Amino acid sequence: MQKIGLFFGTFDPIHKGHLHLAEYYANDTDLDSVIFVITPQNPFKQNSKILSNKNRLELVSLAIKSNPKLQVSSIEFGLPTPNYTIQTLKKIKTQHPKDNFVLILGEDNLSSFDKWKDYRNILSDYELYVYPRRNNKAIPKNLQGHPKIKRNSAPQIEISSSEIREGIKSGKDLSRLIPKSILSLIKKKGFYRF
Repeated sequence: MQKIGLFFGTFDPIHKGHLHLAEYYANDTDLDSVIFVITPQNPFKQNSKILSNKNRLELVSLAIKSNPKLQVSSIEFGLPTPNYTIQTLKKIKTQHPKDNFVLILGEDNLSSFDKWKDYRNILSDYELYVYPRRNNKAIPKNLQGHPKIKRNSAPQIEISSSEIREGIKSGKDLSRLIPKSILSLIKKKGFYRF
C-alpha cells in the first residue's frame, strides 16, 4: 500500500512553484509520490478561459518526466463537468483500492473547503496536507483543529499563473518561473497568445 498525494489544479501553465511543492511533498513528507490531477474546469471559476486539456497534460507530463516520484492524471477529463473533488476521489479509489490518498491544498483553499461538495465525506475518508499561502483568509471554525487537516512546512511559493500568462503575451523573460523545457514548448506551440 502506498500513500499518495493528490495535487489538484488547472496548471495553466505548470510552473516552478507547483513543481517545488510537489517535490517537497514527495521527498520530505511521508508520501511515496505525488500525482498532479489536472482539472478541466474549476466549479468556482466557470468564466475563465484555460488552455485545452490535451495541451496542459502535455506541459505537466514534460515538466515531471525526470522525476519518478511525480505523476500526472487526466482522470477528471472523463468525468462529468463541473468536476467535484469527491467524484474524482471515488473514481481514483475504485481504480487503486489498496492505496491511501491524501489531498494537497493551499491554505487559501482551506478557507472555503466547507463549501466543497460533500466536504464532510472527504474529511472522513482522506487527510488534507495544507501548504502555506501569503494571503490567507480565516479558516471556518468547524475545520479548525480537525485531526485530518495537517499543516506542513512546505515552501511558501507565490507565483501567479495569470501573471505568467500575461508575461507570455507580452514577451517577458519568465525563465525564473517556468522550467526551460516548458517555456520552449509554450513558445514553439504559441500557447497563451489569445
